[in-house]
Amino acid sequence: MPKSLKISLLAVSVMLVVGVFLGVNARGVHAAGDAQQEGAYRQINVYGEVLQHIETEYVVDPNMHNVTNGALRGLLESLDADSSYLTPEDYKAYRSDKGGKAQVGINISKRYGYATVVSVIANSPADKASIADGDIIEAIGTQDTRDLSLAMIQTMLEGAPGSELHIAVIRPRKAEPEKITLSRVMISEPAVSETLYENSSIVYLAPGILDKDHVNQMEQKLKTAAKSNRKVLLDLREVSAGSMEEGVRAANLFLKSGTIATLEGQKFPKQTFGADASKAADATSPLVVLVNRGTAGPAELLAAAIADNHRGDLVGEKTFGEGTEQKTFELSDGGAVILSIAKYASPAGKKFEDDAVTPATVVAANDDLSADSDSSDSTTKTPTPPKKPTPAQDNVLNKGLDLLKAKAA
Repeated sequence: MPKSLKISLLAVSVMLVVGVFLGVNARGVHAAGDAQQEGAYRQINVYGEVLQHIETEYVVDPNMHNVTNGALRGLLESLDADSSYLTPEDYKAYRSDKGGKAQVGINISKRYGYATVVSVIANSPADKASIADGDIIEAIGTQDTRDLSLAMIQTMLEGAPGSELHIAVIRPRKAEPEKITLSRVMISEPAVSETLYENSSIVYLAPGILDKDHVNQMEQKLKTAAKSNRKVLLDLREVSAGSMEEGVRAANLFLKSGTIATLEGQKFPKQTFGADASKAADATSPLVVLVNRGTAGPAELLAAAIADNHRGDLVGEKTFGEGTEQKTFELSDGGAVILSIAKYASPAGKKFEDDAVTPATVVAANDDLSADSDSSDSTTKTPTPPKKPTPAQDNVLNKGLDLLKAKAA
């Protein structure tokens, strides 16, 4: 095949993806008078020029298939972390994944081009290996996560029970990636944790995940707390899993009125989620919510609803920043685009994906007590876990308790 024809075909493949964004085909672009759309298609010519230079001038004969896949992946990831391009092979694997597989307990997103740990499930293999939110997974097996879509990264983390997952992790203050081998297990989220403080006047609740079952548990515990005239300390640190729908329902447990969140996109009509008084479980007890950088998605929605409606105080660190509605568009070559078509926003109008949630009372988490010492061999299968702060050393928890002590019951 002549090089000029190959270049043309590569350019057309990108044109198809751009068409998904603009909602028009190549013929429709000439009829549309929108300058932004026309500008996007003019860039196709520039793309073709770049491909021509790569193929004819690069230091070695490049693999143009990989070059094009990388360009398409970069195009999607330049929008947000949740948008992905899937090759035909990737999309086939993605569609065949029915879930329910063994995992290692990591909730993942993409930041800085690499897979980034959002949160870790307590007592999971990842937790026991001391993997923490903010750690970067540089590679899964022999594949660099920079060259993988988020959808494929999430698929690759799963597998058969007992199977091994080999990852290279970049940790804060560590110069070299740490090679870790984890064994996949069937993960079951623990029930909502409940602890009483200050002579049982404060009830501490930690849901772990905001799914239907855990929100139901929260509802029952909140009703009990209200009857017992207790203050509520809600711990949403490391809570990133669940659904936005359940995040809305969880927020309604604390609110009788007001806006909980909104959802809107370019072609997605604005939806406003309002509180229903009949669904509130405890709308009056003094409330403090703990958040950190592992708080994401439905937990961010819940925290922001409480803060913006002045229902309670937020304490801790700025959250991760995630919250989109997505749609899959199949492409003519068998690949697909997973595209964010709408974003969730707080009652104050801040989009979680763009702004995250910043607590009014910022308290830094306790530093890893062994962060400056490398006591584990980077090639061992089970690194020695660092010492973790005891409850008495939990700065964020203690600040939350102090704020609740000062509130009248």
